[in-house]
Amino acid sequence: MTHPTTMVLARYADGGRGLDDAVLWSIEVHLDACAACRGHLAANAPPAMTDLLDRVAVSLDQAIHTSPLPARQRTRAGAVRRRRFAWTLLPWLAVTVAVVGCGVLLDSAEPRLPSLVLLLAPVAPLPGVAVAWSRRIDPVWELIATTPAAGLAMVLRRALAVLVVVLPALLAAGVSTGISLALVLLPCLAFTAATLALGAFIGVRRAAIGLGAAWSAAVLLPSLATGSLSPVLQPGSSGVWLVTTVALAAIIPFASTHFRRLTSGN
Repeated sequence: MTHPTTMVLARYADGGRGLDDAVLWSIEVHLDACAACRGHLAANAPPAMTDLLDRVAVSLDQAIHTSPLPARQRTRAGAVRRRRFAWTLLPWLAVTVAVVGCGVLLDSAEPRLPSLVLLLAPVAPLPGVAVAWSRRIDPVWELIATTPAAGLAMVLRRALAVLVVVLPALLAAGVSTGISLALVLLPCLAFTAATLALGAFIGVRRAAIGLGAAWSAAVLLPSLATGSLSPVLQPGSSGVWLVTTVALAAIIPFASTHFRRLTSGN
């Protein structure tokens, strides 16, 4: 490494007079990597420049110590986004709770029919989960999806927010109708886990719609048509639902990277 001479540094400190652009550029590049030459440059700085730098340093130090602390804009922005998301999700949760309530009323009015609470429990969280991670519904989805906080952790938090509302409603419905709480809650959790596991590959919204349509066609409508519950909702099926829920929940972490892909299926 060739160091600039003391004379060259002195002329550089004096404004670079007599030095061409190539020499000036090479000196600046060298000073970036050489602390010793920076020290020599400071020693050769003219008194006027040293005095100016000292006054600038003092004024910056005073400004830093007397200025107010910066406002926590990030926290406020996060709160605004959470409020906007909550207002977007609220109508879907309200409809879900209302449908569960209607199921309770119909179970009481028509006890001969298959329990609508049982039939609706698996698909009850699907509308809210679909909305929880959807570019079509969330007003700030593009903004949130590109932040470091996005991904599986955010999907799980939002799905949990849906379950916090839906599970108590189903629990109250099960208690009021006297049906098995395991068959009310476990299918709900299983379908939520299935939506997230499948949604990692085709989009959460598409997964929720597909699973809801499949359940309606395979279980809900046939049970209402025949007047008897499907075998998948009989008392002995609780263990199967439990194993299914655990297995689906174990799959979700392995698909976590897929939730960062901004696909049209979301």
